[in-house]
Amino acid sequence: MAIISISDSQINSADGVLVADASSKIPAKDGSQITILNATNVASGTIATARLDTGTTANKIVVLDGSGNLPVVDGSLLTGVVSATVSASDPTISTNPSAGLGAEWNNSTSGEMYICTDATAGANVWTNVGPGTGNIPIPYVFQGSNYGYALGGNWPNINNIQRFAFASNTTGSDVGDIATASRYSAAGMPNNPTNGYTMSGGDENGYTTAILRLSFASGTQNTVDTSADIPSAGHYLNVCGSSNGINGYGCGGYGIVGGDTPANRIICREIYKFNFATEANATVCGSQIGTHGRGYTAGATSLTHGYTMGGVDIPGGANVTDTIQKFSMESDANATDVGNCTDAVRNLAGASSTTHGYAMGGYDNSSFSNMVDKFSFSSDGNATDIGNLTVSRHCHTGASSTTHGFNVGGTGGNQIDKIAFATDGNMTDHGDLYTATYLASALHF
Repeated sequence: MAIISISDSQINSADGVLVADASSKIPAKDGSQITILNATNVASGTIATARLDTGTTANKIVVLDGSGNLPVVDGSLLTGVVSATVSASDPTISTNPSAGLGAEWNNSTSGEMYICTDATAGANVWTNVGPGTGNIPIPYVFQGSNYGYALGGNWPNINNIQRFAFASNTTGSDVGDIATASRYSAAGMPNNPTNGYTMSGGDENGYTTAILRLSFASGTQNTVDTSADIPSAGHYLNVCGSSNGINGYGCGGYGIVGGDTPANRIICREIYKFNFATEANATVCGSQIGTHGRGYTAGATSLTHGYTMGGVDIPGGANVTDTIQKFSMESDANATDVGNCTDAVRNLAGASSTTHGYAMGGYDNSSFSNMVDKFSFSSDGNATDIGNLTVSRHCHTGASSTTHGFNVGGTGGNQIDKIAFATDGNMTDHGDLYTATYLASALHF
């Protein structure tokens, strides 16, 4: 047993009684074995971080570093924090920001700053808010998602507007009429998802310069004359239209200046541009290649360029061509020759995926064609033959959904064919038009 010493003074050694000092305070002693202390009674002093349970894992105390910065921790639950993504490259439309609308993106290479102004998964819009330029918008989608349209035609001259569903193999329906008169061989220009337009064409009174508008909203509506015109009379554009969501384009065509005699027949070289927002008169923004341009062509559209395929390059249609031309929809310029179709044909139809243009059918001045050609938008080059129509035909028109190209009407009757963009092969029967027609204008949304 230990011997306990009692004294009238403070004891500082082992086995002594601990006596408070004159201020009633415990003297400085080793308290390492004292238990059940209430931390609220610790009123002064500093506890060294080495004595604390610190770290960046669960239930740890986070300690700032020597520069006063937080260590690397998960801050996903923090609120009221405005942050930005810093990257060496620009965002893309498929860059889906976790912060949603208003997210900030800084390019550490160029110094450009972007704000997400439309947070739609896979189709985001990033707006450049710095001194630079170059927004990251949703690319304009030329293809439709719901319906294809055949407007007017010449069997004989008709003025009805026919619509058919992309999703199901059904017969088309009559949903309206062309406002001014029957119309054929006009250039169709979709402005998805609101309106479609037709430019020029022929009617019962000859050739028209008028630009008409069709609203997609109601599904049953007549066209409206926009009061806008192309600058040249006596032209019709042979169902060859393109658009980029800002402007619509009509390219080349065939026309008559004066009476309808061989001497008065002309091929048009002009490329016409029509602004959807202002609906002002179309302007000439370039020319096709060749001395005479092209008529009886088909059209296709990429994100940046319009294309024409085939056609004739002299009045009267004697000289049939296999040429593929393209023109820029980002700057006014003349068309350039980028390749050839597998057959020289006129009065063919065109369709467009996001990556390729399609040339379908046509007439080589001796027989109807059943060709289905495909050519790339990403690099210039010749088309390849990937299949056949269900029926050889010409004077038909083409429509495009996001998944299929459609061949509509023509001299083969009222049949609608389709081809899947994902796989090459022969076209299959999709259904029928409400009324047989040829030289109709095509729209889709």
